[in-house]
Amino acid sequence: MDTRFLESFLTVADCGSMAEAARRLNLTPAAVAQRIRALETDLGQTLVTRVGRTVKPTPAGRAVQLHAPSLIKALRDLRAMAADGMPAGQLRIGATASAMTGFIPDILATLTKRYPQIEYFLMPGSASDLYQAVQAGDLDAALIVQPQFPLPKALGWVTIRKEALLLIAPERLEVGNLHATIRMQPFIRYDRSQWGGQIVDRYLRRHHLVVREWAELDALDAIAALVNRGLGIALLPDWAPPWPEGLRLQKLPLQDGEIRNMGVLWDLSGPRIAATRAFVETCEALAANDR
Repeated sequence: MDTRFLESFLTVADCGSMAEAARRLNLTPAAVAQRIRALETDLGQTLVTRVGRTVKPTPAGRAVQLHAPSLIKALRDLRAMAADGMPAGQLRIGATASAMTGFIPDILATLTKRYPQIEYFLMPGSASDLYQAVQAGDLDAALIVQPQFPLPKALGWVTIRKEALLLIAPERLEVGNLHATIRMQPFIRYDRSQWGGQIVDRYLRRHHLVVREWAELDALDAIAALVNRGLGIALLPDWAPPWPEGLRLQKLPLQDGEIRNMGVLWDLSGPRIAATRAFVETCEALAANDR
C-alpha cells in the first residue's frame, strides 16, 4: 500500500473537497481522485461519497480515517529505523512563508546531495502553528521566528538569521524624522497575530506611536508590494531574500528596533533524529556561509 494514497485520502476527508485537497497536496483534482480510487481498490471498500458539492467519508472511510495517521507514522518511523543511524526516511519540515522561499530551497538542495535517502514533507504555516506541530510530534523541525518564551527541554533551537526592523517606504517619499513619518503616513500593519507582527506592535507601543492604520496583513511580500505602489508605509523585518522583483523602496533601519531571530526548532528525540540533525547542521552551515 502506498502511504501517499492514504495521506491523500486523509487530506480529502479533512477538507471535504477534492479541489481543496489537490491544492494542499500540489496535485490536480484528477490525480487526487485517481489515488482515492486506487486506495479503494486496494482495500475493497468505498471510502468517500459526494454530498452536494462536498466529499464525505463513508463508514469504511471513517474507520480508515481514524487509524491511518498512526499507520502512516509507524511506516515513516520504520524506514528511519531500518537505516540504522544514517539520515534516511521521511523528514517532516515546517516553514513560515518567508523561510519557505528564503531558506528552504538552498537547504534542501544541499541536503539532498549529501543524503539522497531522505524524503521530504513540507508544511507552510505561521510560527505559532508550526511550533505546536513540532511540539506535538507532527513535524520533525521547523524554520520559524524564535518564540518569546522558554522552550521545553524536549525541543532544540538554533538561530540562523538575525533580521533588523525596517521602515519601508515608497522610493519617492521624502522621509525626514522616522517617527514623524510613521505617525503621518498611511500605515500597513504586519498582522499582530504573527510573532513577527508582535515585534512591530511592541515597537509602536514602546515609542507611543499612534498610526493611521488602514490594513493589517500577514504576508510580508504583499505588504511590500502595497508600499511599492505608494499606498502607505510599513514596519517589517529585513527578511531573507528573495523579495518580490521590481520593488522600488526605501529600507530604513530603526536603530532601537527589536531583532527578529529566524531559526530552526526541532524535536531532540525520535526515530528520525539522524535526518533531523543532518537538516539542522545544514541550516547552520549555510547560515555561517552567509555571515
